[in-house]
Amino acid sequence: MNLSRLSLLLVVFIDVMGFGLILPIFNTILLDPQQTFLPQDTPTHTRQFDYTILIALFFLFYFFGAAFIAKVSDYIGRKKGIMICLTGALIGYVLTVAAIMTASYWLLLLGRAISGFTTANQPIAQAALIDISHDDQEKSKNLGMIVAASALGLLGGPLISGLLSDQNLMGSFASLELPFYVAIGLILINMALILLFFSEPGFKSQKIDFGLLDVVLNLWKVFSHPVVLRLSVVMLFSLMCLNAFFFFIDTYLLTRFKFGTLQNSMALAVFGASMAFGSAYLTAPLHERYKKFPLLYLSIAGMGVGILAFMLNPIADLSYVLIVPITIAFAIMYPTMLSLFSGSVGPTEQGWVMGVTVAIYALGSGTITALSGSLMAINLRMPFIIAILCCVLALITMAKLFRYSGVQALDTKGK
Repeated sequence: MNLSRLSLLLVVFIDVMGFGLILPIFNTILLDPQQTFLPQDTPTHTRQFDYTILIALFFLFYFFGAAFIAKVSDYIGRKKGIMICLTGALIGYVLTVAAIMTASYWLLLLGRAISGFTTANQPIAQAALIDISHDDQEKSKNLGMIVAASALGLLGGPLISGLLSDQNLMGSFASLELPFYVAIGLILINMALILLFFSEPGFKSQKIDFGLLDVVLNLWKVFSHPVVLRLSVVMLFSLMCLNAFFFFIDTYLLTRFKFGTLQNSMALAVFGASMAFGSAYLTAPLHERYKKFPLLYLSIAGMGVGILAFMLNPIADLSYVLIVPITIAFAIMYPTMLSLFSGSVGPTEQGWVMGVTVAIYALGSGTITALSGSLMAINLRMPFIIAILCCVLALITMAKLFRYSGVQALDTKGK
C-alpha cells in the first residue's frame, strides 16, 4: 500500500474513532458523582443536562460546518480541506485535555464546537480516494479499504478509551487524558503523512464564491425534489431511532448497572464490531438477493424490537449481547437508505444528495440528543422509549410516503 492511500485511510480511521473514544470518558467525568470534574453535590438532572448540551452542541456545529468545508474542498483542494479538518480535530482534542485537567466545562464545550464544525474529513478523504483511483477495479478496492478503516475506527475508539483510562490494566500510566494524547499523536502523524505524501496533480484552486449560508440554503432544494423529500423523512426518523439509543448507552449502563469507563468502552466496541460485521458480510449479499423496501421494513422494525429488549433487560452482562442485533439492523438499514438517495438523482447531483444525508444525520442527532437528554431526568429509559417511537414513525411514514411512483421505481435489488 502506498503512503498516499495510507494517509487517507488514516484520516477515515481518526474521523470514525472519535465518538467511541470520547463518549465513555465524557460519560464518566460528567455523570459519575465520584469524579471531581463537576462538584460532587451536582444533581443528577444537571449532570444529564450538561452531557446532553455537550453532545447536541457538536451536532449543531457539525450541521453548519461539515457541508461548508466539504464544498470548500472542491475549490481549494482535498489536501487543504483535510488539513483544515485535522487542525480542527487537533485543537478540539487539545482543548478537551485542558478542560479535563482544569475541570472546565466551558473549555469542553469549546472543544466540541470546533471539532463539530471541522468534522468533514471522512467525505473529503473518500472523495480523494476515488479521485486517485485509475479504474473501476481500483476504485472498488479503495472503497473496500474505506469500509475496513471505518470498522477499525469503530473498534479502535472505545478500545483506546477503555484500555488507556483503566488503572487495573495500565497502572499509574492510566488516566482520562491519556486516550486524548494518543488521538493527538495520531492526528500529528496523519498531518505529516498528508503533507509529505498526498498530492493532487493537475488540481487548480478556484476562487470561493459562496458563503456558509449559501451552503445551508442549498439544502432546502430538497423541497423541490419529491422523491428525496420522502426519503428524507423516513431517514430522519430512522437515524433518530438509532442515535437516541447510541448516545445514551453509556449513560444508561452507568446509572442502571454501574458500568465504569472500561465496561462502557467495551459496550461501544461491541457496537463497532457488530456494525463492521453487518456492513462487511450482510449488506451486499442481502442487496443482491432482496429488494430494498422489505430490507428497510425489517431492519427498522428490528432496531425498534432490539431497543425494547435492551430497555427491559435486567441482566448487566446480557446488555452486550443485546447491542448486536440492534447494530446489525442499522448496518443494513443505513446503506440501503443511502443507495435509495443515490438512485433518486442523476450523476450531477450526487454530491448534493449526499450532503442532504449528512445534514439529516446532523439534524436528527442534534435534535434527538437534546430531546432525549432533557427527558432522561424524568425517566432513565426515556431515550429508548423515544427511539422506539421514532422506529414506529419511520415505519408509518415509509408505508405512506413510499407509495409515490418515483420512490417505488427505486425498489430494486442487486444495486
